[in-house]
Amino acid sequence: MAKSEKGWFAMAGRRGPTLRTQWLGKQLRELREAAKLTLRDAGDYIQRDPATISRIESGLVPARTPDVIALLNLYGISNKAKREGMERLSREVWQTGWWDGYTPEALGGMLDRAWLESRAERIRIYEPMVIPGLFQTREYASAVITAGDAGASPERINQWLEFRMARQKMLESDPHPRIEMILDEALMHRVIGGPRVMSAQLRRLALAADRPDVEVRIIPFSVGAHASPNGGFLIFDMPDPYPDVAYAETRGGAVYAESDGADSFMRTYDSLQTIALIPDASAKFIRNAAKRFG
Repeated sequence: MAKSEKGWFAMAGRRGPTLRTQWLGKQLRELREAAKLTLRDAGDYIQRDPATISRIESGLVPARTPDVIALLNLYGISNKAKREGMERLSREVWQTGWWDGYTPEALGGMLDRAWLESRAERIRIYEPMVIPGLFQTREYASAVITAGDAGASPERINQWLEFRMARQKMLESDPHPRIEMILDEALMHRVIGGPRVMSAQLRRLALAADRPDVEVRIIPFSVGAHASPNGGFLIFDMPDPYPDVAYAETRGGAVYAESDGADSFMRTYDSLQTIALIPDASAKFIRNAAKRFG
């Protein structure tokens, strides 16, 4: 995995640091540098060697909560909100969730995505190709996953499918994030799984559009060129102490952008929203599309 100085994180399909450990390490490094202390200073204070402090700050290993509290004392952090946020983040890196039963080697950055979905206050989605995974029927999802990696074994495809279905349970938890989606008209014409599967999938999407916690907007073909010709993305609006995060999938793995790196995704989403149909018109558009498949 690689991280740039501008808040970009590329998560390949192998075991590695999580976003949580990276965020915690980054904040600890910034606090140490602001206090004008060295890695050795920090290590001596909590009885760790400098190399261990470096690995913690790089997100390679998670810091334990007692060590974080001690470092906050060393760095002179007295602000109550800052301390509580850092302590909460330090506990989060050790907590497990339903996704921890899946192998990182198979799912890579998707495990971080599941964690983001479980913590976000709002998720904004732009998708030009397929119905977003959180709202896919099982049959539609199976067809999408199978087409996405024709060389994968049936066992691996089934693991991805079960993981996607498990992610959808988040929508019934309390609390759960508000979901806002902007979808391209193209995904209502691309026949995935056959007419019967498409009909059921679009009807499910129409039901989702009726939920008070979900907003769906359609970009019709008639608008022409728009601000995101290069593919879909998601934006996770996170509570403190986490930064907001943008997410995009690539052939090289999942890419996450935080802080300044997420700003361009937010501007693009706002631009797309100005050309998309309003929710009521979009819901009608989806129902009419479903009728075409029977």
